[in-house]
Amino acid sequence: MIARPYQTRLVEKAEVALNRHGNTLAVAATGAGKTLMLAWLAARIEGQKLIVQHRQELVEQNLTKYRKVNPGHRVSLFTADVKSWRGDAVFAMAQTLAKNLERIPHLGLIVVDEAHHIAAATWARIIEAAKEKNPGVMVAGFTATPERGDKKSLRGTFNNVCDSVTIRELVRLGFLVAPKAFVIDVQGTQSKLNELGSQSDYFDQAEVEKILNTVAINDEIIRHWRERAAGRRTIVFCSTVQHAQDVAKAFQGSGVPAACVYGSMGTHERQDVLIRFNRGQIQVLTNVMVLTEGFDSPATSCVVLLRKCSNKGPLIQMVGRGLRTVNPEENPGVVKKDCVVLDFGTSLLTHGDLSMDGALREEVEREHSEAQTKICPEASGGCGAEIPQQVRTCPLCGYVFETKGEDAVTHVELTELEILDASPFRYIDLFDSGKAMMASGFDAWAAVFSLDGENWHALGKVKAENVVHQVQIGDRIQALAAADDFLRENETDSAAKKTKRWLNEPATLKQIKLLSRFGYDMPTDVLGQSGWTKYQAACHANFQFSRRLIEGALGVSR
Repeated sequence: MIARPYQTRLVEKAEVALNRHGNTLAVAATGAGKTLMLAWLAARIEGQKLIVQHRQELVEQNLTKYRKVNPGHRVSLFTADVKSWRGDAVFAMAQTLAKNLERIPHLGLIVVDEAHHIAAATWARIIEAAKEKNPGVMVAGFTATPERGDKKSLRGTFNNVCDSVTIRELVRLGFLVAPKAFVIDVQGTQSKLNELGSQSDYFDQAEVEKILNTVAINDEIIRHWRERAAGRRTIVFCSTVQHAQDVAKAFQGSGVPAACVYGSMGTHERQDVLIRFNRGQIQVLTNVMVLTEGFDSPATSCVVLLRKCSNKGPLIQMVGRGLRTVNPEENPGVVKKDCVVLDFGTSLLTHGDLSMDGALREEVEREHSEAQTKICPEASGGCGAEIPQQVRTCPLCGYVFETKGEDAVTHVELTELEILDASPFRYIDLFDSGKAMMASGFDAWAAVFSLDGENWHALGKVKAENVVHQVQIGDRIQALAAADDFLRENETDSAAKKTKRWLNEPATLKQIKLLSRFGYDMPTDVLGQSGWTKYQAACHANFQFSRRLIEGALGVSR
């Protein structure tokens, strides 16, 4: 398996920071692949590793991906049901560890998933107990949203941030879809919400409900949803449980399949609702803050905000539920190019559209800054931590840096050529049309095709299998990113050097004869050379050998 370029960058910076400081925090937006990155990082550090999570589903998710990245490592569990320290890497529940601190062995590395929780006393006791056994134990944290609602600093555990992978970077690279945001004022709700001041982000907002939960406003919400997002699978974040239930009933009353999930709901009942939502049997799913972490439904392409976000972290968590790209094999018939965000409150006005200047500037600063890090200034109220140069708000303490030249950046785009340049594989334009691009490795190939120039299909095939996988349907950059991911997942570094000498060697006589049988016009010179490279011929041969499967996946016939 081959890491994406930014994943390699983050892991390398994290390793350097751990060796230098003994700790580091990595900030990576939802969809960046933090589970894979923590697995790659753990493999670079000596000694036994402890990976700590706060929810059982995260334990299972992290363990599965760790095994995929590090198949030779022994893994074990330390949870309520199973307690073993026999693995090279131990995956543990924080709640269980906190009750068994005396059993923590000599560790080389602790990896904390969803590390914004580490400011809580439970986590502090775990770190302290591990340091009693080994004062030199390293601590690495991964989170998408370091900002906590209670404003507690993470500085007590981390004195540096090794890297920050933003939503904007992932959208530009095609690994997330772009948020398409609308701020909607219904019957003066914005001014009324502004009068409330700050609200708790993670609990019921009774005062917000009084403003937003009326029959008239719910009718308007549904009307605006029909105008901008009808047919999209939608998650609605409400202010209270009663609000969430009322909004679900309003959608149901208008003929839209809808349901509500909430914290005190029975586990089996909630799982049944989530399964039906993932299957598309429920189109609109309401909740309060149940679905902000650990819930992934890539087919979701609309997020509705009916609560007040006093901090940016919860806003990013909520919008992030709709930004993942879609695998067509897991979600047949779903085509997703963007995510509509309907904000009936003031969150986007307060914190800014996630696709606008703030995020854009971070990417420009990453590209043009000579210094890679800076210090959060203690003299101005900061925490003194070492953080990435491009970050505008300190992930550890929340200090906001002044920016210069606010109007200097207006637009940033990553071109398709830059996407292809970032790939470790070489893509061949099969028919000089730009609508059929293929790259090949030793064990697999991947390609993007478009029949209409608008919808792009990413396809991939493992050579040992007799099936072509539909990896994604979206815009061109998303399809290229998905195709590249397929090759990264099924190839190794040895197959991915697009500068290798053999890629530029002339096509062999055997390849020329083979392609001639497929109808290619391949005249040769006196030396028997066609002007084609060996790699170019291999890509065309792979296409022809799989042509029927490709056409079947695209829904066309010869």
